[in-house]
Amino acid sequence: MADFRSSTLDYFPENILIDILSYLGVRELIRTGRVCKRWRRLVKDQRLWRAVDLTAWKGVTSRMLWVLLRQYLGTGLRCLRLRGLLLSARGGAFLSESWLKALSSRCPRLRSLSLLHADLRGLRSSQLLPATLQVLELRGCELPQGFFAQTPTSPEKQAGTASTASSLRRGSQSGKVTASTLGIAIETVVLDNVPSFTDQHLQSLASWEKLSRLELRNVLRVTAEGLRRSAAKETESGLNGLIRLKYLEIGHFGRPGAQLQMASLGLGVGWLGLEELSLGGKEVGPGLLSASRLRDLKRLRLRCCKLREMQVLRSCRTLRDLRRLEFCEVFFQVCPKTPEGEGERQGEGEQGREDASGGDDGSNDKLDDNDPVPSLRRSLAALLPRCALVFTNCTVTITSD
Repeated sequence: MADFRSSTLDYFPENILIDILSYLGVRELIRTGRVCKRWRRLVKDQRLWRAVDLTAWKGVTSRMLWVLLRQYLGTGLRCLRLRGLLLSARGGAFLSESWLKALSSRCPRLRSLSLLHADLRGLRSSQLLPATLQVLELRGCELPQGFFAQTPTSPEKQAGTASTASSLRRGSQSGKVTASTLGIAIETVVLDNVPSFTDQHLQSLASWEKLSRLELRNVLRVTAEGLRRSAAKETESGLNGLIRLKYLEIGHFGRPGAQLQMASLGLGVGWLGLEELSLGGKEVGPGLLSASRLRDLKRLRLRCCKLREMQVLRSCRTLRDLRRLEFCEVFFQVCPKTPEGEGERQGEGEQGREDASGGDDGSNDKLDDNDPVPSLRRSLAALLPRCALVFTNCTVTITSD
């Protein structure tokens, strides 16, 4: 016991010290590395720099980014979150083309990049981003007009892409490959409160060959016509639009002008291959009217909205192929029980049971008595017998109408 009390941190092996240091933030890690040479060497271990979050660190400048990249960030980096100076008094862009090229070179395993309040108008194109990115999140950013446009490559460059990709897998000179040579490999794009994102940007995403998930939140300049033009559909020349998209989220959550936007009405043209749809806020109402035309839809998620019981039942009559219906933070408006209302709901349930006869048994056989709207679950279970129903943080309000 005496030996244990007199021991210092040097007594512990390096693996345990690295586990302890993993609970520190970026600022604390850098300060810890100034204690001694051993701690500086431990701080530079790449296991501590797999996920770097600088969104809480105000005032990050381009000089700080260069210091972090040259001294700490390396092959271990997987996820990077940055906060720009868009809302700062200094303003200006803090991401440069040279820094992005150096990031691609030093961090060949970077998979996710999240930018908050970043001014990207100084960048020519998204092809300057690291070629290894799979997830791109932009929140409160400013974009140039042709940011998402992908310039076509010549046949000679396309022939050399396979050899370049194989060299990436072998690890030889993988950091020197950029998005302009391999093409954009991003699979998920999240846009939250990006006022400069327009229909033109949305149509440019059709050139991204691996884009399968798109989340649009508070993007007020995207219109129904823009969604119609970007939807995956069959034409005389073949399939056009976002043909590889499997997940789409559209949500307006009370921002000024959102009540005038009904972008989800653009789904009425149909969207080939779209399997999962998430609607939020003011987009839930018009989105439910258009969801019935999505013939490949399997999962539907509604969140942060107000809904009436009969509104949901009428919209779900035609969604026979739905496999999962989720309500998240939904305020259900329920009318007081009357003999006429009970008869109407009973008729809905009987009609659903008749239509569902002979179908496969789903997960709705056992009903939970603690559901916020038990009658809604029973009616939906009858209309959609093969659909899993999920209620998360939902509330019920009794209305007189």
